[in-house]
Amino acid sequence: MSTRTLLLTAWYFPIRVLQWQDAVKMIYEGTVDVVAEYDEEIRSPSTTWMMPAVVRLRRRVIRRQHGPKFSRMNVYQRDRFRCQYCGQRFRWGELTFDHLVPRSRGGRTEFRNIVTSCKPCNARKGDRTCEEAGMFPLSLPAEPATLPLASPVVKATAIPDEWAPFLGPYAT
Repeated sequence: MSTRTLLLTAWYFPIRVLQWQDAVKMIYEGTVDVVAEYDEEIRSPSTTWMMPAVVRLRRRVIRRQHGPKFSRMNVYQRDRFRCQYCGQRFRWGELTFDHLVPRSRGGRTEFRNIVTSCKPCNARKGDRTCEEAGMFPLSLPAEPATLPLASPVVKATAIPDEWAPFLGPYAT
């Protein structure tokens, strides 16, 4: 049984992978339309539906927050997947983030205290401040007002056939 459903924006841009139960709830609430279905049925005592493979939001999502929320991927995007110590670009799996003021010394996990770092540079800096390590970021971290729109990263070998027309270049 397929357990995942691809969620699209109102403009058919992939934004998230849901559990099928969450997708069914959204269909029932009327917040999404079914775009593609699996060949499997979902049964209840009163109804039978086809398992949703891809659903699309009926309305655009209005975000009321002031900027992007803090997340590892948003830090990587802000810093353009570049280590802020050595300046090299890396793939997502080769990066980590570094606290300028270490957590052990009261540093918080927020945009203004975190920079993207490659694993060797992060290990070299360790649990020290920038001054103690003699390592300073190429640019000071700041909370971004906006970030480029990113799609969920999905491995091409793991995507169901029903998702392929909607993912295009977003499958890796």
